[in-house]
Amino acid sequence: MPDTKCTELDQNDCVMPVRSANPIRARSLIRDNLEKQAGCLNLIHSRMPNIKVFSGTSHPDLAQRIVDRLGIDLGKVVTKKFSNLETCVEIGESVRGEDVYIVQSGSGEINDNLMELLIMINACKIASASRVTAVIPCFPYARQDKKDKAHAQSRAPISAKLVANMLSVAGADHIITMDLHASQIQGFFDIPVDNLYAEPAVLKWIKENIPEWKNSIIVSPDAGGAKRVTSIADRLNVEFALIHKERKKANEVASMVLVGDVKDKIAILVDDMADTCGTIVHAADRLVEAGATKVYAILTHGIFSGPAISRINNACFEAVVVTNTIPQDGHMRDCPKIQCIDVSMMFAEAVRRTHNGESVSYLFSNVPY
Repeated sequence: MPDTKCTELDQNDCVMPVRSANPIRARSLIRDNLEKQAGCLNLIHSRMPNIKVFSGTSHPDLAQRIVDRLGIDLGKVVTKKFSNLETCVEIGESVRGEDVYIVQSGSGEINDNLMELLIMINACKIASASRVTAVIPCFPYARQDKKDKAHAQSRAPISAKLVANMLSVAGADHIITMDLHASQIQGFFDIPVDNLYAEPAVLKWIKENIPEWKNSIIVSPDAGGAKRVTSIADRLNVEFALIHKERKKANEVASMVLVGDVKDKIAILVDDMADTCGTIVHAADRLVEAGATKVYAILTHGIFSGPAISRINNACFEAVVVTNTIPQDGHMRDCPKIQCIDVSMMFAEAVRRTHNGESVSYLFSNVPY
């Protein structure tokens, strides 16, 4: 029987050939037409097919910025609480076979938001989503990452590991987060974790907003942040210093010792998070006593709980710069010193690259434009 060939009309309509006497040619024709069919489908879904992004209630603004950058719509989801305060989540559209991303940060009502995230992950998983990725800009319970000698007989929990287990059991296939308090938390998971860094965005902000940045010194408010600070200092080709602090109990600093010379320099305090801000305010006072001309603070996660805002208002900072991994609109209204770096484009690019199977390591040292 002679070869059956697609007519020009057939090819345009993406129709499969029926039969060919030559099996190699038949396979070739099938492959060609499958590629044409894929092309047709891509034209129909030209804007990132098979991807759905849903937002929890913790940070809808960041989720909206991410989908705006990706050129897609935010997925429909209804979150409500019963009268006994149980969380109920209803996914408002089909996720069967889709690549699902759920954006929920560890801020505000942390326990409620964490439970909401777990329920959303599970809801998508049992609705046959092909992959569920939790985008957690600020990882909850990250500070409880080890047993501490300070706690009596070391009976402290390792809550970050518990959260990792809960996310995995709920059905998460992948985690995207930023500036984990301890990078070893990635090892608490048996699923892939992409820990993005705010460092490229911080470097960009310093160069654009501190005119005399070449006469600056990068300071870590504790020994644990030394690695972060030395990396930024190397990239800017400036010196670094660190402050050794001793705590008698959580959220209370007992004493501080400055290691390094900050006299007649602009001091830039860099840390991964600030909660009650006791540490950075004490550090700023110590730097001014040591002769620093100006003091800036740059923090990835601005939690600002308790007396934090009043402490910053009364402190000697030129500016306290945070990213929007946590909502900052209210904090910025209450404190004019607080400025915000938008990192939504880094999360959007991480989502796009993950969805397309591309490397994410470009984002470790570059800000996407």
